[in-house]
Amino acid sequence: MSLELTMLALSVGLLFILILIQSAAGAQAQGLWTMAGPRDKLGEPSVWQARTKRCVDNHREGLILFAPLVLIAAQVDVSNTLTVLGAQLFFYSRVAHGIVYLMGLPYIRPLFWTVGIIGTIMVFLALFSFNA
Repeated sequence: MSLELTMLALSVGLLFILILIQSAAGAQAQGLWTMAGPRDKLGEPSVWQARTKRCVDNHREGLILFAPLVLIAAQVDVSNTLTVLGAQLFFYSRVAHGIVYLMGLPYIRPLFWTVGIIGTIMVFLALFSFNA
């Protein structure tokens, strides 16, 4: 498996971990039986529960952009320094982004988000041979 596909698989694994954290936060805030039910009448989310939801949503949005590009690159056999570095930047920045987001650290989170977007753009540019 290429390094780009490995980074994609790890990014999906990271999403799974974030969803598990979000699920635990929901059970903690709303109660296990409430979360196991239809969830039609949930109470206001706790700060932690809301933060975990935003973190999961943000990672999911990043994957929506990143995943198809990596899959296209694999399909058309494009793998070079730009795609490898872009995929690594995406994954490692998303790990850092998730940690910083869940910790509630202000101002640092957008920096890691930006690095992930730059990694995604690098893969996109490599598909059109805009690489050096």
